[in-house]
Amino acid sequence: MKQGFNLSKIKEGVAKAVFALAACFAVLSVAAIIGYLLYAGIPAFRETGVGNFLFSTTWAPGYDGPASEKFGILPMIVGSTIATGGALLIGGTLGVAVAVFIVYFCPAKFKMPLVQTVSVLAGIPSVIYGYFGLKQIVPALAAISPNGNGTGVLAVSLVLGIMILPTVASLTKDALEAVPAAYYEGALALGLTKEQSVFKVLVPSAKSGISTALGLGIGRAVGETMAVIMVAGNTVQFPKGLFDGFMTLTGNIVMDMSYASGVHRSALVATGFVLLLFILVLNGILYAVKGKGRKERRKFRFSIKNAGDKGASKVGNALAGFYNRCADGAAEIAQKVKMTALKATDKISCATNAAVTAVLGKGTDKEGKPIYKKAGGGYIVLKVLCAVGTLIMVASVAYLIGFIVVKGTQAFIETGFVNFMFGKGGAGKNSLAPAFVSTGALIGISLAISLPIGVCAAIYLVEYAKSGSRIVKVIRLFTDTLSGIPSIVFGLFGVIVFNDALGLGYSLLSGGLTLSVMILPTVVRAVEESLLNVPLSYREASYALGAGKIHTIGKIVLPCALKGILTATVLSVGRIVSESAALLLTAGSVKNMPRGITSPGSSFAVMMYMYASEGLYMNEAYATALVLIVIVIAINAVIFAIGPKKEKKIERKKNNG
Repeated sequence: MKQGFNLSKIKEGVAKAVFALAACFAVLSVAAIIGYLLYAGIPAFRETGVGNFLFSTTWAPGYDGPASEKFGILPMIVGSTIATGGALLIGGTLGVAVAVFIVYFCPAKFKMPLVQTVSVLAGIPSVIYGYFGLKQIVPALAAISPNGNGTGVLAVSLVLGIMILPTVASLTKDALEAVPAAYYEGALALGLTKEQSVFKVLVPSAKSGISTALGLGIGRAVGETMAVIMVAGNTVQFPKGLFDGFMTLTGNIVMDMSYASGVHRSALVATGFVLLLFILVLNGILYAVKGKGRKERRKFRFSIKNAGDKGASKVGNALAGFYNRCADGAAEIAQKVKMTALKATDKISCATNAAVTAVLGKGTDKEGKPIYKKAGGGYIVLKVLCAVGTLIMVASVAYLIGFIVVKGTQAFIETGFVNFMFGKGGAGKNSLAPAFVSTGALIGISLAISLPIGVCAAIYLVEYAKSGSRIVKVIRLFTDTLSGIPSIVFGLFGVIVFNDALGLGYSLLSGGLTLSVMILPTVVRAVEESLLNVPLSYREASYALGAGKIHTIGKIVLPCALKGILTATVLSVGRIVSESAALLLTAGSVKNMPRGITSPGSSFAVMMYMYASEGLYMNEAYATALVLIVIVIAINAVIFAIGPKKEKKIERKKNNG
């Protein structure tokens, strides 16, 4: 018995150590990315000088020899800043407007379709946005441009704005839905209209979450690569107008990395390091904003309670008492009202009327009743603008998908569906068969690595670590940081570590290893949420029957969380299929059928970029875009089928039954 007990304890200890190590993988990954990029960028910093590198305006890779090399990234920094600002102005504004409309003003029957529209928009690969911008937005802008050039600041702002819209809308929607219902009820009770309640009370109450959404939108815009280089013009200069071409940090890396060597290559890695530092600082600010938001809410609740205890003015006491009762819940308020004597009820009514009059009234009439202000027309205008923003989003999605479907269908008719999809490529013939094989290999390699590590990390965070402990906060912070790192930075890391240090070169294995680090945060977060949804009573019942922790996790918890693991897998597949920038640097860009995982290969997104950038295979580019759109819609359909909506229906059936 003692030996069996010791063996069981050893198994538990080993399992816990494995789970803890997996949970620390995100921390190690972030540290490795920072360390390797800094190490590889040191030659450029040493040769050029940090100040000159950051603030010099000349980028000359040394075509006339090493002596002529000059590396200054200030034009690229300014270009990335301008592109991000324009994207935030368009996509950030529309994203918040869409979220407000969906949460507060959208009819119930249209709410779910709009949410699905946002999800589809978020899943469309960036290379499709870029190609759409190149073929539709750029020609339209060229027609109105004073210099006949459609590429530049305005084109990039429009494309990036559409791209970050779903990110901002989704996170803002979550923030608005997290605002307590008591705030809305309290605002209505004080005489505010619905529009006034939304824009004066509810939206300001979610400012922390909205700030986070906008910050993540900035991170997405700064790190975007493929869509930007297709519409930016890619000229190293300071843009002076909306139709001037410019270069971003990410675009500079992708366009030069394939042929760079020596200090030039180190300068590109140093550019990625600067970009990474910017993202890390941004994530730190967002983390502080979220923490400040929580502190402000706690401080607000405490101050109201304090004001009630100490007793302030008559109106202040009435408002404080009102919000305290809202916090206690509507049921408790109703119970108190029923149990309160008529005299007390009259006093409460008088206090409420006084508060309403003080806040909204213009005084009282002859009978002593308050005269209310009319609802401001400005809030009605804001509501209309939110509806217009939603219509713009729906029209953008419909036009983009319709354009790809029409052009893609025509392309398949001309190229031949079977031959292009499954035919043998090479000898002047193009086929997507190599992309099917390459994409499948990338999915298999990355999931085989990231899925076990992500599941083990989630198990440690939920089952072993103490909730709210410092180590959990650190792991989650680094996991969120890893998810916010631009894909081009992952690509640079993959080049340095997998392509060069491990000697894998351009290969599917190198690309799969890079993708496994990229999708790890998605797996951890999705599985963690699923584990948290498993009722605690299941675990307690297992322990009561004598089962150990490992047995309970393996036989009870994980089977119940299987849907969440499946969701994580589907989300990861969507990220892999959509990725292009990191794979260009690690897996390569070839049209041939890969001979194995150690040979180069091209995914669907990379294949489409090659067809589009060469300018000779427009039909092939449209057909590949259509395949990608179909994959994105199919992935969203699977997520919708296994997602929370189904669970809510089951829960309602349980409650009714």
